[in-house]
Order: sequence, then structure tokens, then C-alpha cells
Amino acid sequence: MIRVSVIGMGYVGCVTAACLAKAGHQVIGVDINKEKVAMINSGISPIVEPGLKELLAEVVEAGLLKTTIVTEEAVLNSDLALICVGTPSRSNGQLDTDAIARVGKEIGHALRQRTEPYTVILRSTVLPGTTERLLIPALEAGADRKLDVSFRVAVNPEFIREGSALSDFEKSPLTLVGCNDSETASLLRSLYARVQAPFVETTVKTAEMIKYVSNCFHALKVCFANEIGDLSAAFGIEAQEVMRIFRMDRKLNISETYLRPGFAFGGSCLPKDLRALLSAARGLDVSLPLLSSVPTSNEGQIRRGVEAVLKTRKKRIGVVGLSFKPGTDDLRESPMVTLVETLIGKGCDVRILDSNVSLARLIGANRQYIEGEIPHIASLMCQDVETLMAHTEVLVIGNACEEASRALAAIRPDQIVVDLTRGVAHPSLRAEVEV
Repeated sequence: MIRVSVIGMGYVGCVTAACLAKAGHQVIGVDINKEKVAMINSGISPIVEPGLKELLAEVVEAGLLKTTIVTEEAVLNSDLALICVGTPSRSNGQLDTDAIARVGKEIGHALRQRTEPYTVILRSTVLPGTTERLLIPALEAGADRKLDVSFRVAVNPEFIREGSALSDFEKSPLTLVGCNDSETASLLRSLYARVQAPFVETTVKTAEMIKYVSNCFHALKVCFANEIGDLSAAFGIEAQEVMRIFRMDRKLNISETYLRPGFAFGGSCLPKDLRALLSAARGLDVSLPLLSSVPTSNEGQIRRGVEAVLKTRKKRIGVVGLSFKPGTDDLRESPMVTLVETLIGKGCDVRILDSNVSLARLIGANRQYIEGEIPHIASLMCQDVETLMAHTEVLVIGNACEEASRALAAIRPDQIVVDLTRGVAHPSLRAEVEV
């Protein structure tokens, strides 16, 4: 059993407090609203959520959950505090994090009276950097001292939905913890021992970011499905049937495929088919703002890649990977071809290594494409890594392939690397890439 304070008894706080109490922990809830505190202490749920009313009544009756309006009381009688206060939007779209700063100071002030270790967990949804920039300074201001080894801070975002919150808590997709020490991670493993979910430990900023990535992707999926529904209806097709069958593909559609940061998309299918669908939508007078923004976003990735190279102010550029993805010789609408042509137009002296695109091995459509559309690029191809590296001041990695690994292994201290795969080609480069 862990003694837990849950500060902020709104939607997330109530569900978290009730579920932790059900798991056998001793929970003290804190809220500034006296009426809400009185309701919970009477076993009455202040929010509407299936099953919560009964669960609150059960854990309050069992003496596993009580609430107070005094933060100090909760902190002095617990070993861990979960901050669950709201972070609403201001009129300009920024988050209102005043409640986090206020609670941080209150917790810090209460800790002046403690000598035992204490852990503060931020569960509220916040932008990356909030813990370091706002919460920790607030805790230190309240405590009137710098944090030491006995005063630990972590981030623990929630993944619960209104209407299914209790089930989502107990069977979460993951238990995510951002912290900097193993003791905090171990404490949270114990706290969530009964939760049926993988325990994922990461950095504080990464944990803060994940919640936003998740919610933005959910919003993206809703808009995508609605735009497909609008277009399907215009074609006279049953939209629900289209998306039902679409969701059946768990290898490509509803999967981890394509969800890795890298460079722009290209090839013979995605650009062509997206343009065709957008053209058809215009003909049917159907607005697809989300899908219409995809080409612009993709072009922006190419532009940023070019800018990353030009920012080095070097002229001799070596490029590994010209095809639109590794393991193919397809140059049709390859973003790397666009990048190379742009660099040439900016006065760069470019050389290219891609054994799959060696002109001597090309036949059919690809050979015709090179000879007809980009004949100048054929003259820039190198036959081996040594030739490429002898020319290169800036090495551009376009594809994660064996040639990229060999080029990176041969890099000299005076050569600059721009890895458009964002660390896929070489994990050690992830912190260095600026694209």
C-alpha cells in the first residue's frame, strides 16, 4: 500500500483517486471546491461517469479515500502526490498553467515540515518543458530550497476517455512515466501494479510530449474519417463500409507502418493517388482541407532538408540514397531527386551514391525517366563510398541502407552529416540532425 495524494479532483483526479483506492492504496484527494470535497467524502461522485458513483461510494465507505481542501494536510500524510489540476486554454490558445504553479508552491511549502523522501508526479496535460520550467521552480519556491535526492519529480500522463474511464484506467494502453531515476520508476511500478498495461519509462519531456501526440493523432483520425465520409457520399458509396474495410488492414492502415519520423514521401503511388483524389473532390465540390494540406506539408519537409544543407555553407555535397525509399530503384517523384535538383540550382557540387539506381543496371521505365527527365543526375553518380567521401564536405543521408552505414563509418571530423532519416540510418545522429 502506498499513501497517495491526488491534487485536483476533477475528471482525471476523481477517476485516478477512486481507481488507486480500489487497488488498495490509501488516497487523500485535494480540491479547492468545498462542495466537491463534501460530496466525495459522502461517497457521491461530482462528475457523471459510468461506474464511478458506485466505486467512490465503495472506497469511501472502506476508508481508502477521503478528501480535503488543505494541500498541506494531504502532503504530510502521504508519500507521493499526483497533480491532476486542469490546464485549460487561454483566449490565445496557450495553456493556463497557473493551477500547476499554485499547487507546486503549496506542495513545496508543506514539504518544509518533512524530512522523509517525497515524490511529486505531474499527471495534468502539459507541453514539453513545463515540469522543468514551471513545476520544479514552483516546488523549490514553496520549499525555499533546491530539490535534493529526497525530493523527486516525474511525469505520468493519463490515457482515459470520458464514458469508459474506469475500464481505460485498469486496462490502459500503457503506463507512461517520465523520470530521471530508478527509485521513482520503481515507486510508480508499485503504484500501478494492478493496472494491466505495459510499463514504459522515458524522459520527462518525452512523457510530456506523448500525450499531445496521442490527442493530436486522435483528432487527425476523426477529421480523416469525416473527409473520407464526405467524399464517399459524393461518390454514392457507403462511408461506413469503406472505413470498416479500411480498418481491417492491420498491417499497413491501422498499424505502426508509416508512423516513423523521416523524410518526405514519394514514389509512383502516394503522390499520384493523392492528387487524383483531391482533383476528384474538387470536381464533386467536396472540401477536403485535411487531405489538401498533405502535399504542402510534404513539400515543407523537402524544403527543410534543403535548408539544413545550405545552412552549412558548404558546396561539395555527397548524397546517399536517391530513390524514394531504400531497397528500390524507383525515382518517380522521389523527394531526394527534388532535393538534389534544388541543391544543384543553388550552386552546390553534388555527388550521389545509390547502387540500386546505377544507370548501367536500369531498364524500362526508370531508365527512360532518368534519360528523359533528369539526365544530368546520371553524371553525378558515384560507384563506391570512397569516391563519394573523397568529394564530400556535407554528407546527406537520404535512405537508411548499407551504403549509408559504410559512409557514416568513413566520416571524417571535418565532414558534416545531415541525416534526413532522423537517426534511422544511425541512432547516434538523432540529437544532431536539424531538419
